[in-house]
Amino acid sequence: MTDPLTGRVLVVDDEVDLAQLVAGYVRKAGLEVAVRHDGTEAVAAVRDFAPDVLVLDLGLPGIDGIEVCRQVRTFSDCHVLMLTARDDEIDKIVGLSVGADDYVTKPFSPRELVARVQAMLRRARVRPAPTSAPARQGLVIGDLVVDQAAREVHLAGVAVVLTRIEFDLLAALAAHPHLVLSRRQLVEMVWDTAWTGDAHLVDVHIGRIRKKLGDEAASPRFIHTIRGVGYRMGTGR
Repeated sequence: MTDPLTGRVLVVDDEVDLAQLVAGYVRKAGLEVAVRHDGTEAVAAVRDFAPDVLVLDLGLPGIDGIEVCRQVRTFSDCHVLMLTARDDEIDKIVGLSVGADDYVTKPFSPRELVARVQAMLRRARVRPAPTSAPARQGLVIGDLVVDQAAREVHLAGVAVVLTRIEFDLLAALAAHPHLVLSRRQLVEMVWDTAWTGDAHLVDVHIGRIRKKLGDEAASPRFIHTIRGVGYRMGTGR
C-alpha cells in the first residue's frame, strides 16, 4: 500500500475567499497548509514555513508574483505553481523565466490544482537510488558533470545552481546522450505521466538551463534543439 503524501503548501493570493477555498482542498488532501495575501508576507512565509510547494498568484498587490518568485529563488528550491488571471502567454513565460515550475490559469478547478500540487510532491519524493558503485563521477558530457546521487551539477569544476525541475530535466537528457527526447517524453520523465499542462513549458525550462550553462541555442555545446521533435544532449553536432 502506498504511503499517503505529506508536505507543506503555502497558498498566496490576494483574493481571500479563493485562497481559503484552495487551502481547504489542500488540507483535505492531508497536506499542511499556510495562507498569505500579499507578496511581502509571502517571501517571509517561505523562509519561516519552508513549504515544499508555493501556490503563488501572479497579480499580487505591492510585490507581484514575479518579484516574489525571483526573491524566493535566491534561497529556496520549493516547487512554484503560478496562478494567473489572464490567459496571456507573455505572463506565463515571464513567470516561468524567474523560476516557476508550472502555471494554472484562472478560473481553475481546486481539485485540478491540488492534483498538480500532489504531482509535484510525488516527483520530489521519487529520486534515483544512490548507486553502490564506488567513486562514481556522475554523468559526464564534455566538461559538464551531472551527479544524480548528490543532485549537483559542475561545469569546468564550477558548481551550477539549478532548481529541482531544471536539474531533473538536465539529468534526464544527460542520462540519454545523443538520443533525441520529445517534449512529451521529457514531461513524462520529469513532471508526471498524468500531467496535462502545456508541454512547451519544457522549452522555457531548457532556456533557463542553457542560460545557466552559458549554452547558446544557435551554437550549442550541450543541449541541441531538434526542430519539431525535442532535444538531444551531447557535445558536437
